[in-house]
Amino acid sequence: MTFNIHHGRGMDKQLDLFRIAEVIEKSDADIIGLNEVDKYFSKRSDYEDQISWLAKQLNMNQTFGPSLSLTSKNSTNVRQYGNALLSRYPIVNEKRHLFNFIPGLIEGRSLLDSTIEINKKLFQINVIHLSLNPILHRKQTDFIVNQHLKTPHPMIIMGDWNMKPESKGWRKITREFQDAWHLAGKGAGFTYPSLRPRSRLDYLFVSHHFRVIEAEIIMNFPNASDHLPVKATLSFS
Repeated sequence: MTFNIHHGRGMDKQLDLFRIAEVIEKSDADIIGLNEVDKYFSKRSDYEDQISWLAKQLNMNQTFGPSLSLTSKNSTNVRQYGNALLSRYPIVNEKRHLFNFIPGLIEGRSLLDSTIEINKKLFQINVIHLSLNPILHRKQTDFIVNQHLKTPHPMIIMGDWNMKPESKGWRKITREFQDAWHLAGKGAGFTYPSLRPRSRLDYLFVSHHFRVIEAEIIMNFPNASDHLPVKATLSFS
């Protein structure tokens, strides 16, 4: 499942990580990519280490990839914001790639690249949040495709892609990957804004090692974030 949690602040402007945890728990997903996760970041999220809190609450493995890191005179903790992964399976390796492609422009986008182990088989799980800027978006999608060509493992890439279906970026990615919603979802797959969704921004792409059985938008708690989560059921053999 992929879920942009908007640092735990819902459409009612309330900060509530318990709601985010409940969405994840009731989805029954085994691997969850999260966007807009705060780690000691600011008052907006009560300086909470959100991914550690969620992992403990849900009894899952976790890793975090900062897109932005700031230091403060008032705190010994580095203030960070970025992508995260929750997994019921062991996370055996992790890398982080900052998308700083244009010198002097720090936009705060990144890719979290993790390897998990299921039944002694390795799978590559990438969590991303791409730019709204078309030039940066193109550079980021190029990087993702190149990363895919370097790994021998079955791969899942998920997150907030900030693009439309059938766009240039979508076509570039779907030359290498399967769009889970495109194959098995029903309807337009809109995820944003959560209360009256009219845009499809959140995607699950999987390598051709997988068969996509089902794809669905999780709509149980639309107030929990400004995005709705997307969940896919996959088969691998």
